Amino acid sequence: MQIDADTIGAAWLEVARRILEEGAASTYDGAPILELERVTLTVAHPASDDPIVRELGDPDRLAWMHANFTDHARVRELGDARSYAARLYDYAGSGRDQVQWVIDRLRADPASCSATITTFEPLLDTTYIPCVSLLDFWLRDGELQAVVYAHSIDFGAKGYGNLVELAHLMEHIAAALDRPVGRLDFIVKTAHIYEPDFPTMRAVLAPARA
Repeated sequence: MQIDADTIGAAWLEVARRILEEGAASTYDGAPILELERVTLTVAHPASDDPIVRELGDPDRLAWMHANFTDHARVRELGDARSYAARLYDYAGSGRDQVQWVIDRLRADPASCSATITTFEPLLDTTYIPCVSLLDFWLRDGELQAVVYAHSIDFGAKGYGNLVELAHLMEHIAAALDRPVGRLDFIVKTAHIYEPDFPTMRAVLAPARA
């Protein structure tokens, strides 16, 4: 399923609406969900400061996701798994800064199609597998663009936070390369909402339907 949107906030609301209206009943780790399979969100103008997310997103959930992407401390809520920040800036505890590697690679070869990094640490990830696992950056049409893969994203509690942090990461890399931020393609194998979040998301979407 392809969903096109101008901003990450609009993308979040549209995929959430489609999940609630068209999603199939399923479970994730035994918890009931509604899900859509094989969703690609194409966001034309991703920005970490998104007015829709700022208005409708949960500040605590946004803060939690931001910490996951910026703090190297282990994440207690994920079974003390390594944070995205640790995976991106200190891959497998080796000191390898993958984000700087992307910047260096695209600076050295602006035509590179292989500025590709991962958050998956196969030798360490024996229980928790990071949802966002592949981040692929390239320069097209004079802009920094990204193609990102996730095995699953919860668009009730966390999806908008993931989108904000991906936009923030794109902004960081684009600034280092002195390029504008371009489109984001976010490929999600299972886009879902957990049952306890159904009422909250229906309330969030109600103004959009009015």
